[in-house]
Amino acid sequence: MPYATVEVARCEGGGGDMALAFDDVAEEVPVALEYNGISHAVMLATPADLEDFAVGFSLTEGIVANARDVFEIDTQVGEQGVAVQLRIAGDAFARMKTRRRAMTGRTGCGLCGVESLSQVARMPAPVASTARFDGASLHAGFAELQQRQALLRHTGATHAAGWLRADGTVAFVREDVGRHNALDKLIGALARSGEPVADGAALVTSRASYEMVVKAASAGIGILAAVSGPTAMAVRLAEQAGVTLAGFVRPGRHVVYTHSARLLPPRC
Repeated sequence: MPYATVEVARCEGGGGDMALAFDDVAEEVPVALEYNGISHAVMLATPADLEDFAVGFSLTEGIVANARDVFEIDTQVGEQGVAVQLRIAGDAFARMKTRRRAMTGRTGCGLCGVESLSQVARMPAPVASTARFDGASLHAGFAELQQRQALLRHTGATHAAGWLRADGTVAFVREDVGRHNALDKLIGALARSGEPVADGAALVTSRASYEMVVKAASAGIGILAAVSGPTAMAVRLAEQAGVTLAGFVRPGRHVVYTHSARLLPPRC
């Protein structure tokens, strides 16, 4: 269950009276990712869609080149958290061991476990994307994403990442207490389903950080659109990686920071 029900004391109306009530809160548990029997990373995440999370994390961290390199996933729930055990191809496992990072992380942390400044500069291959959307389609996609955030409605504590297809429909929605985790879950869902990414867009209910752009570019996603603003580092990377980066997406308006040709203005 991705949320728990707890007893709370609620103060409403400004009168100072407290009333006992029940509230739903998002779960946050340690999730250990183990590859061929070796523990590689421990992240705090919402315990839902963990197979998508494991595949997406593996792809965006460069552990595997594609979803076919993941042969088997087994999830073990214990008292201290969840162990997600992946069996991956031998060459992928060999690469992982040569560039292994100690990645015990906090929720939503994008560079946890990086041991030196040289490890920060991750430059994905330039994205080749045929994606094209007008403003109306982008805004409608965010409206649909908001309607489909079931865990947010329960708890008010989660981010979401959604996939906007070329026909304007939102095909996948993944939620997590961590914005990076939500995007990894989305990327994993796309990879596991075989969804083509060349003509779609990733929508996220957060700011667009450097690490979010890295993840999108690593997955071959050409458009990353965010509710909040980007960082300067994210803008520079998006420009170099060929990613269209949009921020401050609101009904009827948005700001495009890089490669604006993919977001057509006539109906914006």
